[in-house]
Amino acid sequence: MAERTYRVVVVGMGKRGMHHAAAFAANPRFAVAGVCDIDAARLEAAAAKLGGPRTGTDAAALARELKPDVFCFTTMPTVRYDLVKAGVDCGAKLIAYEKPMALGSAEAHRIMDLVRKHGVKTVVSHQHRYGAHYQKVHQIIASGALGRVHTVYGHATGWMLHMMTHMVDYCRWFNGNCDAEWAMAQAAGRGKMGDAHPSPDHIAGFIHFANGVRGIVETGAGAPDVPEVDYWWRKCRIGAQGTHGFAEVLTGGGWRAVTRDGVQGGEGCMSYDLDMPPYIADMAAWLDDDRAAHPCSGEEAFKGFEIMMAMARSVVDGGQVALPLDGGRNEIEEITKAVPDRPVLLSMPANKKEYPQGIAYFR
Repeated sequence: MAERTYRVVVVGMGKRGMHHAAAFAANPRFAVAGVCDIDAARLEAAAAKLGGPRTGTDAAALARELKPDVFCFTTMPTVRYDLVKAGVDCGAKLIAYEKPMALGSAEAHRIMDLVRKHGVKTVVSHQHRYGAHYQKVHQIIASGALGRVHTVYGHATGWMLHMMTHMVDYCRWFNGNCDAEWAMAQAAGRGKMGDAHPSPDHIAGFIHFANGVRGIVETGAGAPDVPEVDYWWRKCRIGAQGTHGFAEVLTGGGWRAVTRDGVQGGEGCMSYDLDMPPYIADMAAWLDDDRAAHPCSGEEAFKGFEIMMAMARSVVDGGQVALPLDGGRNEIEEITKAVPDRPVLLSMPANKKEYPQGIAYFR
């Protein structure tokens, strides 16, 4: 029996939208039926590269007309619930969208309530895990080569709404996707509060997982340098420590591990060309079979998002915040008001470009 081809509508024809649309178009299991953007010139240019699918500037209207199996959108985080609803209303079986999944736990809960009620699958774009260097580190951890894992960690110099859910998602993955029981954090700097991804300049905190493993994550201007990586946005280190050693991945610089078997390492670099095809292929597998849940499923992303929002609440309220969260709030708006109005202290000179209000405090 021939495999079914799934029809896709992609909303948002910027850089990430084109990554998604091109990967769908390259996979024989999918057909890009329509693309949408409010910029008409960008929309037409994208359609020409994708073989001439139907175009529109109204996402909900285009989706209602085409009734796709997959509704994908890659917009700024200010637009989430309304587009998820558009995907539900058009009858899509799967909705794929960019992280972060919302700007606060209230919106995230509304999204999850909606898709659960209608039985719609969701996928959130934490696709870095498909990199060969990420996969190798996960393989080493899962093999037991580190002994008893006691700590998982992740840090990036990019700011929170760009990078924090990536760090949390991969920390959870390296810890067997264990649920968290509480989180606690502190933050500094208001320079990025007016950004399209509004965030404190630096946030750092702790996660206590149900299996006793401790998570340590931070993003922003005060995060440690990853000197082995030149490209600023890929200065990310995520890993695990155990009783017999450690293993970690550098988003832009390969992987390394020390276990009882010795010192190991290898190459690897985050690449949309390499990471997107398997990310898209797993959507087809999940549409084919409900048992083949996507590694980046919305249910797992929601758990990571709640951890990030627990950290934001900790900044606002002080102290530890229990998980899962009790009710919904607009944490991003709250943290914007709570962070002290004084310059962030930079961890390295290279951060000055992205955090111009920061102080280069080096001895």
